[in-house]
Amino acid sequence: MKRKLVVLTGAGISAESGLKTFRDTDGLWEGYNVYDVATPEAWKRNPAMVQDFYNQRRKQVLEAQPNAAHKALAGLEEFFDVHIITQNIDDLHERAGSTKVTHLHGVITHSQSDLNPDLTYPIIGWELKTGEYCELGSQLRPHIVWFGEDVPMIGPATSICSKAHVFMLIGTSLAVYPAAGLINFVRVPLLNT
Repeated sequence: MKRKLVVLTGAGISAESGLKTFRDTDGLWEGYNVYDVATPEAWKRNPAMVQDFYNQRRKQVLEAQPNAAHKALAGLEEFFDVHIITQNIDDLHERAGSTKVTHLHGVITHSQSDLNPDLTYPIIGWELKTGEYCELGSQLRPHIVWFGEDVPMIGPATSICSKAHVFMLIGTSLAVYPAAGLINFVRVPLLNT
């Protein structure tokens, strides 16, 4: 039986693929007020601006390629039972070949119902348009956990962390909660790269 390797990744791992981090001085929030593009209130106030912000992010993600770190983690599946928990909204881990990825903050290549966040749909291409509706008849929005929303995958992530034989942190400053609190569920020494 393979040992369980759990890796918590943040924006730093995708920076090498050309995706800007959110918090750096030249990051994605530069020029944007987070409360104008990343909250449920912003969505209600100006859905067109929020949709455009995420359409541009999605276009950048689709143009980016997995880097050596993404590929190396996928390659570790030969030796370990690897489970990636990522704070990132990109799909670069999956495109690199990782088979067990938990997205804490959603996936930008998917949309979700405005009425029921459990109704998610893959987005074909980079643009989610006004007038695209879920089966309940509500506008589709980006499948992203916004500020002020619950993080539905935090429970499963804590369970994964508690079973780790090896735990690694890559590309995260552990500045964002509740993700930063996941290390409290790890029962083995931490490897910080």
